Amino acid sequence: MKIYDIIIIGAGSIGIPTALALAEKNLKVLVIDAESSPGQGNNKKAIGGIRATHSDFGKIRVSQRSIEIFSTWKDKHGDDIGWMKNGYSFPAYNSEDERNLKDLMKIQHSFGLNIKWISAQEYQKLVPGINSEGLCGSTYSPDDGSASPLLAINAFYFKCLHYGVQFQFNERVIDIKLEKNKISKIITNKGEYSTNTIINASGNNARELGKMVGIDLQVTPDSHEGAITEPVKNFFKPMVVDMRPIKGSANYYFYQNHEGQVIFCITPSPSNLGTDCDSTSVFLPQVAKRMVELYPRLAFLKVRRTWRGQYPMTPDGFPIVGKTSEIPNLINAVGMCGQGYMLGPGLGELISRIVTDELTEDDERMLKSFDPYRDFSSMEQFK
Repeated sequence: MKIYDIIIIGAGSIGIPTALALAEKNLKVLVIDAESSPGQGNNKKAIGGIRATHSDFGKIRVSQRSIEIFSTWKDKHGDDIGWMKNGYSFPAYNSEDERNLKDLMKIQHSFGLNIKWISAQEYQKLVPGINSEGLCGSTYSPDDGSASPLLAINAFYFKCLHYGVQFQFNERVIDIKLEKNKISKIITNKGEYSTNTIINASGNNARELGKMVGIDLQVTPDSHEGAITEPVKNFFKPMVVDMRPIKGSANYYFYQNHEGQVIFCITPSPSNLGTDCDSTSVFLPQVAKRMVELYPRLAFLKVRRTWRGQYPMTPDGFPIVGKTSEIPNLINAVGMCGQGYMLGPGLGELISRIVTDELTEDDERMLKSFDPYRDFSSMEQFK
């Protein structure tokens, strides 16, 4: 039986950055994943947006650190991961949304976020040609950005290999053995492993893995669809998030990436629970109509492809991260609610400090937001 300091189940948005952060501390790390290579779950289906403009201290601080990692990666390591400091914007087309956004800004400012309210005229300069009818203005957070999920996960993966992380792909965990309330053995379809600590970063399969040790993790996959256009010359800068709900969708958002392609996604309403990854005939006509009404300049772009992935959702929109009181050597890092890509690098470092007992006061405050034993009664705003 092979013995490791840490075994991470899941080689995706959380598992790979966590493995890197732990390996940098000279720990012997194994990552197990049922897929054939890193990032083959929901990571490759992310659209690439990275923002710190959340409504909660924990997610804000984790995302701020993620932005530092993404934005400096090329300078530090040489890999171009497609980072753009293009910002995020939430335009308001009614007084209620304007009021809610401005109220949220007060919270965000208290946590040190660089976000401001800009007038309708200023927003039209930022997103030339945006529909001006009824436009009240917009929030704008210039430090937010985007990067390629495919380029980033591979850059993190090869850096993991550099630090000696071992990977077992095409390998599925089928059982977890307990001894005196601690995990003693992990059994896969190919072998058995022993470890001091196991990290559950299994995305869609979080609940299934929890059941192996008698824990019910409140994580339910919710299917979302996205699409990407042909590349054209860059003509607008920030991520545009239209919060207005209509029949069939709660909101939608889009931006132009570092290669000039417009990437977009919609939040279905009601939710599409489950793990079906087949694209539908409903998505593209539905979202295209909304996008062209908001931004007519998009009308003649050609869509290259659509896809479907999952947001592993929790009841309140916050991740579940932390030690398991019933099983001291199990750490859960699940339920990212569609934001695993942007949270991953910062969260990986936080998890590494849990493992090594190096938590700071700020860390403890962040983990309160992600407490596995919370009552799930709060709600993330504008998620």
